[in-house]
Amino acid sequence: MTDKEIQTNHVKISTGDLDIDAYLAAPTVDGTYPGIVVLQEVFGVNSHIRDVTERIAKLGYVAIAPALFQRLAPGFETGYTPEELEVGRKYAWEQTKASELLSDIQAAIAYLKALPQVKPDAIGCIGFCFGGHVAYLAATLPDIKATAAFYGAGIPTRTPDGGSPTLTRTSEISGTIYAFFGLEDGSIPTEHINQIEAELTKYHISHKIFRYHGAGHGFFCDRRASYNPEASIDAWEQVKQLFETL
Repeated sequence: MTDKEIQTNHVKISTGDLDIDAYLAAPTVDGTYPGIVVLQEVFGVNSHIRDVTERIAKLGYVAIAPALFQRLAPGFETGYTPEELEVGRKYAWEQTKASELLSDIQAAIAYLKALPQVKPDAIGCIGFCFGGHVAYLAATLPDIKATAAFYGAGIPTRTPDGGSPTLTRTSEISGTIYAFFGLEDGSIPTEHINQIEAELTKYHISHKIFRYHGAGHGFFCDRRASYNPEASIDAWEQVKQLFETL
């Protein structure tokens, strides 16, 4: 399939008294398309996340990446050094709140649904790292029909703001979820992957779990030393199949 021509814009999403920065990518050809919310790593809506947003749009979707740290650090975007990682982790795990993240994602969904070229009943999401965990949370939103969660750490043990672990909300997922893990990921024990799979099975959630031998955390990001081309290529094919169901 030939990639579609796209256009990109930096936009604002309004939620209450907060304007959230977001990166929007959409096909230029007239038509109606499913909408996809792209959820960032701890590094902000950086070049990798913008690239993923564009790649999704080229497949025939309207994709939007909201800044999940808008309340904490507007315009935050950083690289991959240990020092930069530590700053992003503090924002992600010490200062965000699950309720606010879900509210912001719902606002991004509302933004998409208000666009004339978006099919309002065909919304999905994809997230990586911190965003992979948040994608599991976002899957509980009724509008989300398909979720791709990449290497979200801590799903069985914690949630942003310290409430009950995100895994305890599995029964609220109404769409399909694909979860992707590298078996060399030091931040996600195999037992956590097995727990996630068991809960999804227990509640009869439509799902697939992908385990990649030799892949570590961040294997999909070609800006990181942990990039694994083989795992990345396979995972992208699975994502395309998932979103084709929208």
